[in-house]
Amino acid sequence: MFAFQKENYKWLLIGLLVNIVGYILMIGGGSDDPNKFNADELFSPVRLTVAPILIIAGYLIVIYAIMKKAGKKSE
Repeated sequence: MFAFQKENYKWLLIGLLVNIVGYILMIGGGSDDPNKFNADELFSPVRLTVAPILIIAGYLIVIYAIMKKAGKKSE
């Protein structure tokens, strides 16, 4: 009847949470003093590698949740 089942919504929420965590990890690097530049904070490995990998993984999980077919019901 519905296009999504309970499991599809579960995977969709997991994907969205992974995306949110990835975007949160990318936030930051700002400074209160505009004359100060902190290269270590700006070019940290978490921001340049971990966060984009999490964002891509989150989108892949969301795509999986959308494409996943509902399980067969035995009637």
